[in-house]
Amino acid sequence: MLIALATSALALSGCGDKPQQQAAAPPPAVTVAQPTKRTVTDWDEFTGRFEAIEEIQVRARVGGFVTSVEFRDGAIVRTGDLLYVIDPRPFEAVALQADGQLSDARARSELARRELDRALVLNRTQAVSDSIVDQRRQTLQAARAAEMQAEGALKAAQLNIEFSHVLAPITGRVSRHLVSAGNLVQGSEGGATLLTSIVSLDPIYIYFDVDEATYQRNSRLWFEGKRPSSRDTPNPVQVTLTGETKPSHEGKMDFLDNRLDVSTATLRSRGVVPNKDLSILPGQFGRVRLIGSAPYEALLVPDTAVATDQSRKIVFVVKDDDTVEAKPVTLGPLDEGLRVIREGLKAEDRVIVDGLQRARVGAKVSPHPAQASAAGGKS
Repeated sequence: MLIALATSALALSGCGDKPQQQAAAPPPAVTVAQPTKRTVTDWDEFTGRFEAIEEIQVRARVGGFVTSVEFRDGAIVRTGDLLYVIDPRPFEAVALQADGQLSDARARSELARRELDRALVLNRTQAVSDSIVDQRRQTLQAARAAEMQAEGALKAAQLNIEFSHVLAPITGRVSRHLVSAGNLVQGSEGGATLLTSIVSLDPIYIYFDVDEATYQRNSRLWFEGKRPSSRDTPNPVQVTLTGETKPSHEGKMDFLDNRLDVSTATLRSRGVVPNKDLSILPGQFGRVRLIGSAPYEALLVPDTAVATDQSRKIVFVVKDDDTVEAKPVTLGPLDEGLRVIREGLKAEDRVIVDGLQRARVGAKVSPHPAQASAAGGKS
């Protein structure tokens, strides 16, 4: 009897209660920001190699024994610095002999001039025949020719003395010495001996090859007046060295070749870059950025806001009703950490910049505005 009453009570209490409903989950939170709007310039990027503007092979101009090496290997030398000394004593002896010969030639020339003057005076009274005058005039001319030869021999001897002191022809970094003191070197007459080399460092060239498609695009922009030609204008270049993440050196265009390489379909180009701290050496590689357009107004978003849908690039935007929409976009280059959007976005769009993994197309989200740093800086 008690069991039956308890069962009836449980049945009545169960009929009076309503089932509890599960509370709906709130929309996922995402961070949104409007695209940054600013003036940008497109840049083309190439791999380049640095080369010295001047590279000199220092060779002996006279032969002889090297008496001293006056530089430290790998040091910076200035124009006119003494590098080597070749024993000058043989050349000094030749110069002394040439000086004596010049003095003798000048004395002979002076004597011939006086004899000619006397003959001309006597010829007026017919005391000396015309033939004697002609002979003395010829003697004077021969004496003057001998004097000129003696002067040339002396200058040559003096040059050899000067060449025995090997000076730096340019300012730059010198290589190691290839000839030590005590060795015999050959001059220019017998195959000049290579002593060392010097390369200039500031400024420095960077050579790079522009592909044919980029060259044609830049030429078209030049014809349309949208980009100055690097042949006529020193367009700016930016250089990123190996191991760097952003450009550290700025320079300007200096040269474009007159034809494309038939084997690579590229145009050899050259920029010139200041190198005040001498940190760049010839032979180094660098990434070269060359302007690819005139300045223009562009919309930019953080690169992390761009997603890939098969072959398309898309960004997620939040509409006025807080639902998510995917917009296909056409991308441009990176500019100061932000991605240029060429097509597909409007300035007033609210782009999801954080929380992409929680966004679903057509679903509602809870948008929160991004801070200035998260939005990519000032617009």
